[in-house]
Amino acid sequence: MLTLLRTYYPTATHGKLMIDEQLIAFAIELPWRENRKRISCIPEGTYTMRKRYSAKHKWHYIIENVPNRSLILFHPANHAQKELLGCIAPVTKIIKEGIGEQSRKAMQKLMEELEKWKINGTVKLVIKKENDHE
Repeated sequence: MLTLLRTYYPTATHGKLMIDEQLIAFAIELPWRENRKRISCIPEGTYTMRKRYSAKHKWHYIIENVPNRSLILFHPANHAQKELLGCIAPVTKIIKEGIGEQSRKAMQKLMEELEKWKINGTVKLVIKKENDHE
């Protein structure tokens, strides 16, 4: 199971991508704007992801069954406002609000880790606020 622990800011959402309490990468997303298409991160909750290929992003993961949204992906991006339309970008380091570094490197690490956790081709994703307790 992949867990995304979020912290919300006015112009972006930052996260930590964790597997079994181990930090895999950081994440940048658009800010929370009521789940509006192309300008908001997706709601907190539990989702299923599956591996997918496209010419633009090569191998990546798509998040399934997002309420009122489609084509929400994990893909490389270093600037949330310029490169994301609701997707999630892994980064090795967050340098300022909505901006990270070495996203392709972080994406590769995430893909390698998720390969170990796939069950029937899918991975469970849990998104929650960082200071929420289970």
